Amino acid sequence: NEWHLRLCGQVSPSPDEKPAVDLVVIRENTECLYVKDEKQTIEPNGKEARATRLITERASRRIGEMAFKIALDRPRKHLTIIHKSNVLSITDGLFRETVRAVPSLPGVDRKYDGVVIAEQLVDSAVYRLFQEPHIYDVMVAPNLYGDIISDAAAALVGSLGLVPSVNAGDTFVMGEPVHGSAPDICGQSIANPLAAIRSAALMLRHLGHGDGAERIEKAVDEVIRRGECLTPDLGGKNKTTEVVEEVVKRI
Repeated sequence: NEWHLRLCGQVSPSPDEKPAVDLVVIRENTECLYVKDEKQTIEPNGKEARATRLITERASRRIGEMAFKIALDRPRKHLTIIHKSNVLSITDGLFRETVRAVPSLPGVDRKYDGVVIAEQLVDSAVYRLFQEPHIYDVMVAPNLYGDIISDAAAALVGSLGLVPSVNAGDTFVMGEPVHGSAPDICGQSIANPLAAIRSAALMLRHLGHGDGAERIEKAVDEVIRRGECLTPDLGGKNKTTEVVEEVVKRI
């Protein structure tokens, strides 16, 4: 099993100010429609395409446990379960029920009593994400919803090139920027390196080097805050290497 964590945070004008957007999207990363079980048939009225959606109790429980752990470690201790169980009552119903049941699992011993649990239908969640991003702290979702929500949240903080992530399974953790490949700008040295640098900081934190991670994160925040050395996706004119050098100077 694998889960995917994406951090979306806005850099405030001053280090002492609270950012308007500061949220974590936790996405189950092995199931849902992404199992790619599709088929197409020819029927009397033409082509029909069908896709099988897989949601299991085991994977939902594991992603739920991780979501509660992360919510518990954050100041607000607020967890929003994203689903569409009013339509997909069986699959999303299972995800919703399984995540909600995490605090009552054997051995939890009321550990998550301090975590506030909320729910949001995925369509209204996207609307409220743009209208009221401050209401969210930790969001947990099945694979497809998590993919969409995290990209939407990246738009709120300025660019996909700013958002770091972690993929984690039972025996591994891998940091990577949220954005995918960009062959259209290959070789131009205009790709934003900050998401990759922030992902490296997440890996350092996972390995127990919190001080080093914080130095990197503060350096990246300062580069963004000053706005003097940025790639084109953030309105700047600098090359990838120049932004990297600017971050290194500030570590």
